[in-house]
Amino acid sequence: MVANFLEYLRGSQTSPAERKLVQKLDFFILTFCCLMYFLNYLDRSNLTNAYVTGMQQDLNFRGNQLNQINTVFTVGYTIGQIPCNIALYYVKPRIFFPSCMVAWAACTMVTAAAQHPRDIMAIRFFQAIFESSTFVGTHYILGSWYTGSELGKRSGIFTASGLAGTMIGGFIQTGINSSLDGRHGLPGWRWLFIVDGIITLPVAVYGYFLFPDTPRNTQAPYLSPEEKTMAIDRVPEVSERTPISLGFLKHCFSTWYWYFFTILWIIAGETESFSTNSLLALYMNAHPTNTYSRAQKNNYPSGVPAVGIVSTLFWATLTDFLQGKRYLVGYWIGITGVITSALILAYPDNTTIHFAMYYWAGSVYACQATFFAWANDVLRYEEDALRAVVIASMNMGSNAINAWWSIVFYGANFAPYFTRGMWAMIAVSIASKLDLFRTFVFSLRFCLECS
Repeated sequence: MVANFLEYLRGSQTSPAERKLVQKLDFFILTFCCLMYFLNYLDRSNLTNAYVTGMQQDLNFRGNQLNQINTVFTVGYTIGQIPCNIALYYVKPRIFFPSCMVAWAACTMVTAAAQHPRDIMAIRFFQAIFESSTFVGTHYILGSWYTGSELGKRSGIFTASGLAGTMIGGFIQTGINSSLDGRHGLPGWRWLFIVDGIITLPVAVYGYFLFPDTPRNTQAPYLSPEEKTMAIDRVPEVSERTPISLGFLKHCFSTWYWYFFTILWIIAGETESFSTNSLLALYMNAHPTNTYSRAQKNNYPSGVPAVGIVSTLFWATLTDFLQGKRYLVGYWIGITGVITSALILAYPDNTTIHFAMYYWAGSVYACQATFFAWANDVLRYEEDALRAVVIASMNMGSNAINAWWSIVFYGANFAPYFTRGMWAMIAVSIASKLDLFRTFVFSLRFCLECS
């Protein structure tokens, strides 16, 4: 078993030529997509970092306004999912992705000029539409280039890069506060948005010139004609371009793929609520007895995505090695959600338990990479347009629910205990196991039919 696992880690390619091709793909696809997602998450997480390090007071935030801004962002992000994935059929990815990056970088820098929470609300809506291209678009691209035995590990690396953006955001804010706070009369939190926007632009330029698009339309100068042919042969031959019509959309929304994978991710996505709503940072900010410094508020929550990175890479690699048994991670996230919530409810005054549970809860991020790789696996032999719509619908459905879920259960005014949210987490953790079993049964039926 150990020898087989080590062999898997070295790569499953059968020839030196194929191994060389995959190494090129890893370098040019993963470097760009991971940097893009890193910056995407950096922009998102730094709103909370800015909030707890001066923005709340400077802009006179009241009540649930932070959650309202996050909800508006989620609405924009939800609206953009399917249109962005469909746009990849009409605009080459090497043009579409970088252009979206330039647009959201501009929105990020404009945030530094905000004078009222409503200003940020408007900016974040449009920023979200451009950022919505990244996650589902990249999963579509990964499914276009990589085989089933390669996909989970690459999806895990990609997802981990977003978590790295969340983790590093706190340290960046700490550094900016210590070096730029007050420079030219601007507080550190405003400089944070300016710096975020600036560092996004070079990655966009890189994408314009070197991103390889998809196997059937790539013009990448670093791929030889033989490698381009091999890239096409490595993946199933399916219809890559399907006319987008009402009939096609009706077909998409009537398949079991769309129904079960969308429901699965709607439920599983809410098991990440402790982390995606930055509950540890809000807990520290509203702690009834302890007062934390700005550096502590930024740095301590960075441990949550750090746990998520380790968990994501572990489960993505393991489920690849186990020949695509992606459903296994569902049991982990279900157990984690129930135990962490129950202990926080049972010990409301124990700061150590709260910290430990929020860190442990970061491990549920593993379901992102594995469940989207699972959808790519099952839809590998279907037309590309259907795969693109299902993947986009998964994230769209999750964000549509999260638009109001975060306010109802994890509003900033519920800090520091989020009692209502703890019970909600127990409920979705149990529900995720039930829907996981149903999705597994239908996926198994699909595999048997294909064989």
